[in-house]
Formats: sequence, structure tokens, C-alpha cells
Amino acid sequence: MSPLITGGCLCGQVRYEVRGKLRDVIACHCEQCRRTSGHFVAATACRRGAFALMKSETLKWYVAKSGFRRGFCSECGSSLFFEENGGERVSIAAGSLDQPQGLTIAAHIFASEAGDYYEIEPSVPVSQTGDHNVTLP
Repeated sequence: MSPLITGGCLCGQVRYEVRGKLRDVIACHCEQCRRTSGHFVAATACRRGAFALMKSETLKWYVAKSGFRRGFCSECGSSLFFEENGGERVSIAAGSLDQPQGLTIAAHIFASEAGDYYEIEPSVPVSQTGDHNVTLP
């Protein structure tokens, strides 16, 4: 049986479970992620079939780009999810996990849109676009 991984928003009104492995973290520096989080977004991911919402009364979805949506808690404002409509992957804000999972940052994407107030660590693969080689378990 796969381990149970849990997480949620700051106020606890959105809770989720993942039964299966998580992808290592991708740091996204695109303008949309920076604006929704206040910095770059560090996100893990799982397959849709391994993901379940357990509590979602305050979960709201925002569409900034057609075909994709961002999930956040309307009560506390926590940015939680990013997904493509009908896609296989659910991206999850790594900071919303309840327990450490031993994940590491495996790639930086959209580095061309990074803020000018920080430097991207050079020891991890960096893409100027959204391309990366980090596979979904």
C-alpha cells in the first residue's frame, strides 16, 4: 500500500491526501507564480488518480490562462494547486505538505521571468522556459 501524504492550507479549511509518490520540487519563476505567491513557487506534483480533496469548502479556482487553473483557499489565501484541465498532473505547493517528504528542488523553470531581487541556485538545472526533465512518479 502506498504511503498517505497529507497537506492543506493555513486555516485548515482545504485539506488533501496523496496516495503515492510525489515528484521532486520544481521552482517556477514565471510572472503568474510570482504574483500569486509573492515569490517563486516551489511545487511538487502527483498523478491525478493519487490525489483526493478531503475538505474543500473554501477552495476556489482561478483561471489566468485558458486551459489551466490555480487553486487557493478563499479564507486564508493559501496558494495550493496548479493544474491543466483534463491533465494527468496535479501540482501542489510544497509548503502545504504536513510532513517533510525528503523532496529536493530538481529544476528551475521560467528563469527568464525571475525577480531581480534573488539569484537562482546554479547547482540545479535551469530552464529559461517551462521545459524540464523532472518526471512524474
